[in-house]
Amino acid sequence: MRRTRPRRTRITALATLAMLNLFTLAAGVAVARMLPPRLAALRIPVAAVRPVLRPGTVLPPVAAGTAGSGSGADPGLLPTAAGLAAMLGSTLPAGETGPQVGLEVADARTGKVLYAENGSTLATPASTTKVATAVAALAVLGPDARFTTSVRKVSGGIVLVGGGDPTLAVNGYPSSDYPQPATLAALAASTARALKAQGDTHVQLGYDTSRYTGPDMAPGWADALITTGNVTPIVSLEADQGRLTPAGVLEDSDDAVNFTPRTTDPAGLTVTAFANLLQQDGITVSGSPAETTAPSGAPLLASVSSPPLSQVAEQMLRESNNVIAENIARQLAIAMGLPATFGGAADAVMTELRRLGVTTPISLVDGSGLSPQDGIAPETLVRVLEVASAGPSRLRGAITGLPVAGFSGTLSAGGSVFGGIDGAARGVVRAKTGNLDTVATLAGLVYDHSGALLIFAIMAPQVPDAGLLTTAAGAIDSAAAGLAACGCR
Repeated sequence: MRRTRPRRTRITALATLAMLNLFTLAAGVAVARMLPPRLAALRIPVAAVRPVLRPGTVLPPVAAGTAGSGSGADPGLLPTAAGLAAMLGSTLPAGETGPQVGLEVADARTGKVLYAENGSTLATPASTTKVATAVAALAVLGPDARFTTSVRKVSGGIVLVGGGDPTLAVNGYPSSDYPQPATLAALAASTARALKAQGDTHVQLGYDTSRYTGPDMAPGWADALITTGNVTPIVSLEADQGRLTPAGVLEDSDDAVNFTPRTTDPAGLTVTAFANLLQQDGITVSGSPAETTAPSGAPLLASVSSPPLSQVAEQMLRESNNVIAENIARQLAIAMGLPATFGGAADAVMTELRRLGVTTPISLVDGSGLSPQDGIAPETLVRVLEVASAGPSRLRGAITGLPVAGFSGTLSAGGSVFGGIDGAARGVVRAKTGNLDTVATLAGLVYDHSGALLIFAIMAPQVPDAGLLTTAAGAIDSAAAGLAACGCR
């Protein structure tokens, strides 16, 4: 029997905030323009390509006494287990999704589980892991936390010190981009001014990546993840997330599979770019930059800081950004006094979730979900979303960052293998996607036909063949749309 769990009632505020965020996303600039120019150049369709000028109704009217009102849902209007079983059974055929599909649907207001199948069984979560990472990091670090890249003065030269800012860029982005990252260009300009004020125009340059320790690739990560552009080795000093081509697109056969490979040496690429920027600002860099550790207390010459964590976490969830996820998981580990390694970061996420009351099954080896060795139960994803939606406002970025069906991120048309949620469910489903070669997962929130706000997790960890991944994702899209449309009673 499932244990009774305490619930908080802040769904009205959540619904209001979610809708405000929805229209902001829908009417804003395409996400492709919000990404770094190097990523935007890939022409990956990750959002609506133009502002929505005449948005239609995106939620059904909510009558007094239903889930959308302050008085709560009429239990008679909630989906029933039989209704959910019939709808989900018809939309998730085993021939498309594979065996051992995990499901859980709960009433967001009370936390009552309405339907579950394999709900407590660990399954490969893929990128739905990022929801857990976001919630844990926001809870500990707070939404206003920022990550700083600095330059320190040492005997004989200067040291560029990595602070684990995953959004650091080489040059500035167009003013319309959001969030605006810190840049090496600004850091170099400030450093040059400080050096010239001290009468220094010739320096030796070192770089410090000591903030993180351990391997830079997680258990279960294949080298191909770098060449296909999914991630770069995780170090505390990297710019443009290690992307190699400034504007080019590599295409694979007739399918025109677009990807930008990343460097295997992100710190080296970053310090080289910084040295070139210093030269442009009138500072001569002698010799080749060398890896070192800045002494404790070395004088600060200049620094730049990332956007606040709330914005960084939203970007991570919207784009399903692996580099951001791994960095904020490391920052969480450091804040909790744990090793700044993959293992320490995974332990930090799980430890903080337990403190927040998430005691359901979870086993992580990274913070992004790229590793097939990760395991999360559907009921755990539901519980994490419950905590984020009904918990303190500091966690709200884990909800507002979730892609919106048909409008933003990996749930927009063509944004990922998930992108087929349309019709009445368009704009009504807000969820995090996840996929590996034979894994398809989706977890989020949805208003059903009667106005009840539901939290759900759908996990297909054993898709029969990689060639069926798009088919499996389409089935999960249909199931999510079914939750919005059917009433299921």
